[in-house]
Amino acid sequence: QVQLAESGGGLVQPGGSLRLSCAASGFSFSIYSMSWYRQAPGKERELVAYISQGGGSTNYADSVKGRFTISRDNAKNTVSLQMDGLKPEDTAVYYCKSGRGQWGQGTQVTVSS
Repeated sequence: QVQLAESGGGLVQPGGSLRLSCAASGFSFSIYSMSWYRQAPGKERELVAYISQGGGSTNYADSVKGRFTISRDNAKNTVSLQMDGLKPEDTAVYYCKSGRGQWGQGTQVTVSS
């Protein structure tokens, strides 16, 4: 059974940091790209970051470039999103998505003082 399980969300003050993780199981993780998306209330889901199968290629939304870093560990079947310099506009539910098209259940990130 294919599963993607996100963790690491929470409440953080502006300027703070969080690290999200997504644990994958049930498929050959290392042969698929992975992505992080987010959806804020009343807005469409948007791509935040992408990483290729081997981790050698990454892409970011303009709104998070220089603040967020995506990485993966193919030995542990995990993909992570390090978020620094968080802003209130980063508040959203964050989802990981596999290159196969599966979604995780999401983890809430709230940036507020």
